[in-house]
Amino acid sequence: MSGNRKSLGGAVAACCLVMLAAWPAQADLLDDITQAKKIRISTDLAIPPSGMMDSSMKPTGSDVEVAQLLAKDWGLELEFIQTTGATRIPNVQTGKADIIISTLSVTPERAKVIDFSKRYATLQSDIGCLKSLNVKDWPDLKDKTVGVSRGTTQDTMLSNMKDKELKIARYDDDATGVTAAVSGQVDCVGSSATIINQIGVKNPARIFESKIPLASFDLAIGLKKGETRLLDKLNAWVTENVKNGKLNAIYKKFHGVELPPDMRG
Repeated sequence: MSGNRKSLGGAVAACCLVMLAAWPAQADLLDDITQAKKIRISTDLAIPPSGMMDSSMKPTGSDVEVAQLLAKDWGLELEFIQTTGATRIPNVQTGKADIIISTLSVTPERAKVIDFSKRYATLQSDIGCLKSLNVKDWPDLKDKTVGVSRGTTQDTMLSNMKDKELKIARYDDDATGVTAAVSGQVDCVGSSATIINQIGVKNPARIFESKIPLASFDLAIGLKKGETRLLDKLNAWVTENVKNGKLNAIYKKFHGVELPPDMRG
């Protein structure tokens, strides 16, 4: 009887080995991108100068050109997945997009749910108000409403400042928040220095300027957790294009300043 059990056990084990050998290896995201010959990139096209539409209704901006450069270097077709600040991360988590290139700041909270490449740019984040307002520090914001885009780092930071007793108005995306500032719904915003400067461009009667610095953030490419091969390839690409100056040239073209010296080497 014991001999029969051993024979049966051996047969089952052999059968399992055959089945495992026949089972196809699970492809990762880099394989999927390569086979599709296309990369889907989540990018907000309503936050100039990082993402916007030109007069011919074609995407342009610093993040757009970074995405275009990556697709060109990798020999892939590029598909933009239009997004807002709040939907960038869900886009890659649900497989709607492959990666994020959309002013995505690196934060510990986000690093818990997605992976980040090496930084390809930086972002200065400030409280910006009407130039005519006498705002120099946090107490000067009393009785003033600060507009933020929902789900952004500015939203998170200001929401956690319980001791400041801030009045916060949340908007679904940066474009809506800028419209609120341009039209006079809010006189202060929490946003990037670049977006703060854009308000006066849209309405010269309402010039905004940075009043209180919040933080300087690294911007990186975001992707779904666990895609190690894709992450390694993205890191190598960022390293090469920081070194050759292409990422710096794109940033300077749209933002008017160069990347920090510690990035340029």
